[in-house]
Amino acid sequence: MVKEARFVVKVERAEKPLKVEREVFEALKALAGRKLLDKQEYVKCPVKGEDVSFLRCFVCASFIRRVKGFVHCSGERFEIRA
Repeated sequence: MVKEARFVVKVERAEKPLKVEREVFEALKALAGRKLLDKQEYVKCPVKGEDVSFLRCFVCASFIRRVKGFVHCSGERFEIRA
């Protein structure tokens, strides 16, 4: 089943890296190498209502895909997907 994107959010670049929780890095180990992902990228999360590191967004249950600098989000819930 393909999720429908309720939100399309632009990926921004911060001057300083945003803090990322340890749980996020644990979830990323299974998906991608740490060097492949940029810690300075962030999105204005429509679910949480604040700036969130792209790494956190990438492992979120609402994340659908990233296309040409934009994240497609289902907007369902803000939690690390299992």
